[in-house]
Amino acid sequence: MYFRFWPVSTGRVAAHAHGPAADVRDRPLSGDQLRVENDRRRPHLCPMIPFSVLDLSPITQGSDAAHSFRNTLDLARHAERWGYKRFWLAEHHGMPGIASAATSVLIGYVAGGTSTIRVGAGGIMLPNHSPLTIAEQFGTLESLYPGRIDLGLGRAPGSDQRTAHALRRTLASNPDEFPRDVQELADYLSDSPRQAVRAVPGTGLNVPLWILGSSLFGAQVAAALGLPYAFASHFAPAQMMTAIELYRSEFRPSRNLAKPYVMLGFNVFAADSMEEAKFRATSMQQAFVNLRSGRPSQLPPPVEGYTERLGPQERAILEQVLPCSSIGTPDLVRADLRNFVKQTAADELMITSQIFDHAARLRSYEIAADRGRD
Repeated sequence: MYFRFWPVSTGRVAAHAHGPAADVRDRPLSGDQLRVENDRRRPHLCPMIPFSVLDLSPITQGSDAAHSFRNTLDLARHAERWGYKRFWLAEHHGMPGIASAATSVLIGYVAGGTSTIRVGAGGIMLPNHSPLTIAEQFGTLESLYPGRIDLGLGRAPGSDQRTAHALRRTLASNPDEFPRDVQELADYLSDSPRQAVRAVPGTGLNVPLWILGSSLFGAQVAAALGLPYAFASHFAPAQMMTAIELYRSEFRPSRNLAKPYVMLGFNVFAADSMEEAKFRATSMQQAFVNLRSGRPSQLPPPVEGYTERLGPQERAILEQVLPCSSIGTPDLVRADLRNFVKQTAADELMITSQIFDHAARLRSYEIAADRGRD
């Protein structure tokens, strides 16, 4: 398969990669060929799979969490009108640029301010919590907003080791116990729990569970438990195709899910001109370089010519974490989304658009949602 991205060396679409599915699909064009082909004709229509939103409630430079929360709710309301299926928030801790640490609380705020869109966690980092606590929290959310709550579960700490210790007071809990914790949580939410302790509220509410992952481990867990699988390809794409293949091949049907269901993360930086799209994308590029260089920051304002000034190490960071991205005009973004779905056979895409200016961020999501003119 291939995924298109905006390489930092030239600012042009010029990269592809082959994966396990390459021998059963059309061999991808080179980057230059693909750009020429896209200039000459419109690609085939994208399968009309659902699109959803992943939001970290970013704290922009010079702002604060309260402002981020207001922007998050405004984005969710727009996403609902534009036809997005879900609006997920992610658990991170100790990150100056991410305000969604109290994920369950923020989910309630967003669900209370919207009407139809599903709202959930993408995800809750289960090693940070007891399964009973999460069952009670999401049982409460499901009771307040019935039929609209999702619960994605991950095994990463969502933080560094020092912050993880502050969260748990001990690191004795083993992340490899994650499958057992998922099963315990599912039992609390089931109609007939086998455990003596009851989740109140929670019991019988059957909140839909998802397994999140950025490696093969999550794929194995999701397949074994017969749960839908969301892969973090928007920042950790290296094992994406292998994980998808593993999940689909080892999937065991369950009471919850009859066949595999894959959702993939994808970054979109869309604007009405190529120049603006490239400019807006530099905020996220700066944030990733800062994070991977040990300098986590608030989401910085965009910078003209940022990628051209990067050294080899910083370029390598971006090429590693952001290949599953589209930066460009509406036509180019729609083409990239179609091609990504075609190559991965994803059942759903989770779009993330980390853009400094809120109005520009809304416009990016609006462009991604608009497939009606193809």
